[in-house]
Amino acid sequence: MRKETNQRKGKKSNVLPGFGLSLGYTMLYISILVILPLFMIFFNTTKMGWSDFWDTVLDPRVVASYKLSFGASFTAALINVVFGVLLAWVLVRYPFPGKRIVDGLVDLPFALPTAVAGIALTTLYAPNGWIGSLLGFKVAFTPIGVTIALTFIGLPFVVRMVQPVLQNLEREVEEASSSLGASRLQTFTRVIFPELLPSILAGFTLAFARSLGEYGSVVFIAGNMPMKTEITPLLIITKLEQYDYTGATAIASVMLFVSFLLLFFINLLQWWTNRNMTAN
Repeated sequence: MRKETNQRKGKKSNVLPGFGLSLGYTMLYISILVILPLFMIFFNTTKMGWSDFWDTVLDPRVVASYKLSFGASFTAALINVVFGVLLAWVLVRYPFPGKRIVDGLVDLPFALPTAVAGIALTTLYAPNGWIGSLLGFKVAFTPIGVTIALTFIGLPFVVRMVQPVLQNLEREVEEASSSLGASRLQTFTRVIFPELLPSILAGFTLAFARSLGEYGSVVFIAGNMPMKTEITPLLIITKLEQYDYTGATAIASVMLFVSFLLLFFINLLQWWTNRNMTAN
């Protein structure tokens, strides 16, 4: 009896029962929706030999699409970091007429069909469009247009990651910094920015990952010119339409592998930042 009592005392009782069953359903759900489809990409790629694989993924046209997709996605995510933080700051810190409307418009890229966004952006930035006709250089059907489309669809991720942190940031800390003689710039860089950095990195990661897989809003404004404005998702779709499934999965596996590496590095940087903040 004493032995059983001691064993029961050693075990921690769960307030919410059913952990094992919930964990099982969770792992099954993730396996079916995430792990299995990703595994099939690499599995289908193994059907082609190494020489065919390298010939497919290192084709000059494919490499040019890699450069455009990763470069435009990275640039768009950086732009969203700057203007996303600024927009979140304005929405949190300043009252102004129509604030709720602006706050709701931030989520519009989430709800708007990507094809509609692509057509709207093309109409605006085409050489005969409202904005394109006013500019002295070409935007639509260039890498600049691709970057604009990716910036449009990635903005909400940064704003919605930074906004709650700003709302929970105590004003007393800023007032204390100001009372100790710190300027506004010093208060932002040494007090506010370190608190925002983890959420900024998270927003950058989400915006970057979302941009890599974007297709609908880009194909209209890009023009899809090989070696110039052709994105990698379009090449994958093209190979699928040609029934070249192994070629499509080969290109997709490269995108997936490089995306994993980049996201792992960014998450590692975010973990390191959180650790240093906790230590300080």
